[in-house]
Amino acid sequence: MGVLFFDLWRYFRGLIKKNHSWIFLCNRYERLLVEPDCIGVHCDWQWTSDLHAPKVFPFLGLCLMKRALEDYPIILSGDDRRPCKGLPPDVTFIIGHRGIERLPLLLLTLQTIAAQIDVRLECIVVEQSVRQEISEVLPSWVRYVHTPLSHSAMPYCRSWAFNVGARLARGHLLVLHDNDLLIPQRYAIEHLLRQKDGYQAINLKRFIFYISEAHTNRIVSGVRLVLDEAPIAIMQNSEGGGSCVIQRDAFFAIGGFDEAFVGWGGEDNEFWDRAQTLKVYPYGYFPIIHLWHATQAGKGEVNGMGRQTAELFERRMAIPCEQRIKELGKRDFGDPNKLDPPYVFKN
Repeated sequence: MGVLFFDLWRYFRGLIKKNHSWIFLCNRYERLLVEPDCIGVHCDWQWTSDLHAPKVFPFLGLCLMKRALEDYPIILSGDDRRPCKGLPPDVTFIIGHRGIERLPLLLLTLQTIAAQIDVRLECIVVEQSVRQEISEVLPSWVRYVHTPLSHSAMPYCRSWAFNVGARLARGHLLVLHDNDLLIPQRYAIEHLLRQKDGYQAINLKRFIFYISEAHTNRIVSGVRLVLDEAPIAIMQNSEGGGSCVIQRDAFFAIGGFDEAFVGWGGEDNEFWDRAQTLKVYPYGYFPIIHLWHATQAGKGEVNGMGRQTAELFERRMAIPCEQRIKELGKRDFGDPNKLDPPYVFKN
């Protein structure tokens, strides 16, 4: 009843208008801060939240996803992109990866990166595994890096993958990107424009549309972006998570990602907290599609890696930001052959 009386009219108004009004939709108890000179908004609350009304009436989520992608199309371009010649790239996409089961998602993600317009870019895929598994199937324009594991049972370390890629990047703007996110055509150039305005860390994400397993499988099998099913969730306020954009020099100035976070969760929030010492552009307006995959090992486990990284996050956040930056700057982070601090396997 609350959605019927308080939310339905807001959604209809936001979806019908042609002036990007959909960007301003949020839950009725939430507050958005509007960028004065652009169309972006900043979520004035901590942590992420899902839109409530589309969970009650899924057709609202489908309409919102279609409307957002009308303004910011996502294109599956095929595997080819001309490599940068002469001048170095402006933007470097860095993607960490592990496992054959997520390879179809990675290949679709790479297609949306290949479709980026009006920008010189490169893409580095860092595979974290015992042996190379995907090097032969990546598009020719993608740079491949392999970081061998110290132990076969070592959980995935997202921080390590990003640090290794950042060391190798030639672009002066880094897009630290997950292997399951489809992005609009203007994603790279819009971030680059904000960087040229003087911003060092940039977050243009507005909504992340989580689609179902069946929906994902239909896109993968047809290699075509079909929008005929409502998303299962629409996330707001994903700051350092999913896709994080930062100036390369600033990345190293704040100490990169903390490689002590081995396993699921915490590393993105801790990194984004340190990024707040930079000049940050937090006003989002881009839609992103999150492809379905099985839950990552350790996520939500009370006694698993998810709990361990949560406890590590709490301990690290208790240390003043400037002190963490100074400490991390002394580490040998981004070494493709080892973590710093080293991972200690425990039975």
